[in-house]
Amino acid sequence: MKKVYETKIINTGGREGEVYSPDHSFEHKVTSPGKKVENATNPEQLFAAAYSACFNGALELAMSQEKDEHPSTVTARVGLFADDVEGFHIEVTLEIHNEGVDHDRATFLAQKADQICPYSKALRGNVPVTLEIV
Repeated sequence: MKKVYETKIINTGGREGEVYSPDHSFEHKVTSPGKKVENATNPEQLFAAAYSACFNGALELAMSQEKDEHPSTVTARVGLFADDVEGFHIEVTLEIHNEGVDHDRATFLAQKADQICPYSKALRGNVPVTLEIV
């Protein structure tokens, strides 16, 4: 297997700190969900941004392979859950919209994208992910 890309992000301060790349081309304050800190994000928002972009890229590839290209939008909803037994976990819903595509075809394309997307592969069997055609 050939590595095609690698990135490096540094965190200081945990959920009440910052994340940045070594060259500082990427810098964000981070905070816990629900806290209001100006210009800050949280790990769940960063994960949702990354997963929605990755999945939509996989969806575009799936559409290209099927010669069925349409504008698409993917919205990732990431829920953070706490329980007394296992601590914290996340669950994800991907809202997938393919303009001008019927529900059955959109479902087929989303399922194909789910097999392509590296994030979906990494999460499979570990994190509940729901694909919702909207």
